[in-house]
Order: sequence, then C-alpha cells, then structure tokens
Amino acid sequence: MNKILPLFVLLAVTACSSTRNIVDKPVVFNEERNELTLKYLKDRYGLNQKEPTIVPKMVVLHWTAIPTFEKSFEAFHDPKLPNWRPDIESVSGLNVSAHFLIDRDGTIYRLIPETTMGRHVIGLNHCAIGVENVGGTEDTPLTKAQLKSNIWLVKYLAEKYDIEYVIGHHEYTLFEGHELWLEKDEGYRTTKSDPGEEFMSKVRKATKNYGFKPLPNNTK
Repeated sequence: MNKILPLFVLLAVTACSSTRNIVDKPVVFNEERNELTLKYLKDRYGLNQKEPTIVPKMVVLHWTAIPTFEKSFEAFHDPKLPNWRPDIESVSGLNVSAHFLIDRDGTIYRLIPETTMGRHVIGLNHCAIGVENVGGTEDTPLTKAQLKSNIWLVKYLAEKYDIEYVIGHHEYTLFEGHELWLEKDEGYRTTKSDPGEEFMSKVRKATKNYGFKPLPNNTK
C-alpha cells in the first residue's frame, strides 16, 4: 500500500501539470543583468550572493497595463530599465521582469527561470515568483482564459516549491514588517492596483485546497 500511494500522487501531479503548456521565451539575462541583479540583492536586501537565485516562498500576480503581448515582452526584455521608468530608475538600473507572462488567450510564457530573481515587487523579490498578465487597462481587462491560466500556474508552482503565500501586487505592502520583507529603504514604495480584489478572490477560491497562508495583518 505504501508503494502504491506515492505512484498515485505522482500520476495526479503529472496529470495536472500536463493540462497546459509553458512556452519558454527568455528575456535577455546576460552578464550585465546578472550583475545588476546581484547588486539589487545586495543594495536593497543586504544579501551578498554569488548567484542571483531565490528560494520561492510566494507567487505574486500582476498585470502589465500594456495591451499586447509583444509590447509587454519588449518592456521586460532588456537588462536595463528603459527611459520611461524614471520613477524606479533612481533605486536601481535593473529592468523589471516577472518569471511568467500570460497572454490574453491564456498562453503561459516563461521569461526567466523560477529560481532566478526578477524585479517585480518591492521588498519581496528575493522570495517571490512573479506572474504578469498582458493588459489590465479599461480597454483590455483580464480575460477568463488568463484567470484559468493563473489558477493552473499557481497550482503548478505550489506542487514544485514550498509556496506559502499567493498575493496580488496591490497587496505587497501588507508584508512590511513581516519576516520575508527585506527592503531597506522605508521611502521606496509605489502604489499598485493590479490585478484587483475580484481577480485574487477567484484565484484564492480555486486554490484554497493548497492551504496558503492568509495575508499578514499589517498594523504599521
């Protein structure tokens, strides 16, 4: 009986993981981006590392507020921030990028390895896998196909890593003062609204069996 149970679990996980494909479409992660990422880890979080790796503890869901996949991918592609992001360039020249980008038809693209740091959420990049969704504007609201892919991807990641939290980008400041929060600059915050309460409620309802921890009660 003990030998049968692990096989059953393996088959169940494999069946779940095979329902959707992840398309690898990497952004540029050359020596420049590697060095910028290591510098970010050191300057923002006080972490001196030889490699820009993370141990995933959470998944953060976003939207790009850019209407097309092509333009969204382009925004993340280069190692350094483009000129149109002066709001965060003074903090670091490292370009933003999530680990995954989900197109409006639900196609899931992997931009960087899941255990490599991407710059997508203040204070938590050192432990967070980022998932960006194309769109999010009034004219391009997130689609049902994107919702289904986010739910599937959260489950997929929870089966691979010890994921404790699944949060929306708009919820990140609730972690100020939490043991996972490492941002050293108290003045470095941005206001976010993505991907919204309704979207997160649907994702949480669909993944409740995974036992993710509730959001911190931040009284700061």
